[in-house]
Amino acid sequence: MYATQDEWATLLPSSAVALRFVSFFETQSRSLGTNMELNILNLVPCAASRKETGQTTASENPLISVVFYPKEYSAIAKSFWQHSGEGISTRRAELCHQAFIDDFLIPSFNDERGRNGPGLTATNLSFKGPRRYRKGSIANGTVREVTSESVLDTSVPKESSRNMDECAQFVEERYGRNLDFSLAPNAKLAIRKRIAGGLTTDINLEQTAEVTLSSANMRRVPGFSEDDVYLYPSGMSSIFNTHRIMMACKEKWGPGCQFYGNGSAEDLDDLEKRCARGERFLALFCEFPGNPLLKCPDLRRIRALADRFDFAVVVDETIGNFLNIHVLPHADVIVSSLTKVFSGDSNVMGGSSILNPSGRFYKHLKEIMGLEYEDNYWAEDALFMERNSRDFIARIARMNRNAEAICDCLKASRYVKDVYYPKYSSTRSFYDQYRTPAGGYGGLLSVTFRTRLEAIAFYDALETAKGPSLGTNFTLSCPYTLLAHYTELSWVSRWLLKYL
Repeated sequence: MYATQDEWATLLPSSAVALRFVSFFETQSRSLGTNMELNILNLVPCAASRKETGQTTASENPLISVVFYPKEYSAIAKSFWQHSGEGISTRRAELCHQAFIDDFLIPSFNDERGRNGPGLTATNLSFKGPRRYRKGSIANGTVREVTSESVLDTSVPKESSRNMDECAQFVEERYGRNLDFSLAPNAKLAIRKRIAGGLTTDINLEQTAEVTLSSANMRRVPGFSEDDVYLYPSGMSSIFNTHRIMMACKEKWGPGCQFYGNGSAEDLDDLEKRCARGERFLALFCEFPGNPLLKCPDLRRIRALADRFDFAVVVDETIGNFLNIHVLPHADVIVSSLTKVFSGDSNVMGGSSILNPSGRFYKHLKEIMGLEYEDNYWAEDALFMERNSRDFIARIARMNRNAEAICDCLKASRYVKDVYYPKYSSTRSFYDQYRTPAGGYGGLLSVTFRTRLEAIAFYDALETAKGPSLGTNFTLSCPYTLLAHYTELSWVSRWLLKYL
């Protein structure tokens, strides 16, 4: 309808993200010797629909920004999506796709880079689509708003409620298919409070704002609150946007990055020498512990180098998680993928970043976040995430115990070459410096075998779910090196990832 036969399109959650996509795409294409100008199509709820309900807040409206590009350059588009994490979720795509078909979602041509096309008008069509989207309809010429809240309105008509089977209702509510979207802002607040550490019990979402948090669990950093927690659609998005905000804070663009694959003392020696010679860095990004070798860097030394040479420290605590480790005092920003253990159910994505109020860049970062932060976390995803994370504390304790038991079993096998786990790592002392009183060593471990055939035999015989990711509510296994680095095996062999 809007693209030519030779064009593909990428769907993005806002016009601001679309502009970043275009900037990245045009820069990359120029490096290939091609100059092109891409077009953006913004899809928004129709004006009649917004007027009917009186809802005009952008965060309440489904909005998709579409960028068109020559299909032979799809690798550039994939690179942006992969490294920025700024795509759209399947739930958002599902709702907006049906809204577009039913003329609830129409093109907006206000953007100067918008693409002209045939206008869409509301017609007298029934709203068809997945069950949870069938509450809306257009009847007698009246257009109903298709917001994430109104389309997924879970209020049940009286005549239907009398016939609803109690068991079916339980399944709907327990597994997240029956969600009150008016509670999405409360769900996001509950997630932020849970990440902040002060919300440790199950609550009624309608009362989220009134819940007083336990100061004893609030990350033990003076002045810290849930207002320093920011949500993103994915973990990669939280990392990408933290880097973007850092560049705005320090008013610079870096020429690239220096990768230290071991995070070792020797790596930090090299970093110190570079800085002493005058080389400057925007920030140091690290995992604690790292994946897949589960080693921990010396955060105290990193913090000392950062203070001495004026760079920020960003720590990804996804694998360690804040119930097991407490690293915020030595970081300027903490990032995490909520998709993993925080959710556990493998049915929703999310990410977060946390600012350290005691950090040297906090004031400036907070100001930039006030201007630049855009909440693109889809309402339905937030409701799933909040529901999944309610038993987060109990799950972590169980994962800690199970992972240790598996490690002990593997270490006793004559076929196993190495087991990688923070408890048995040469960097355990760094982990223990930040381990919480009740914390364990996490639910992720890696194992290498003495021969390729032994590794294959073990994996084939392993009776677990198999696939990428981690932190699931079930045991999950994957041949990490092959899945993550299939096209660069010789490169990763430098870090002893041969039969992992």
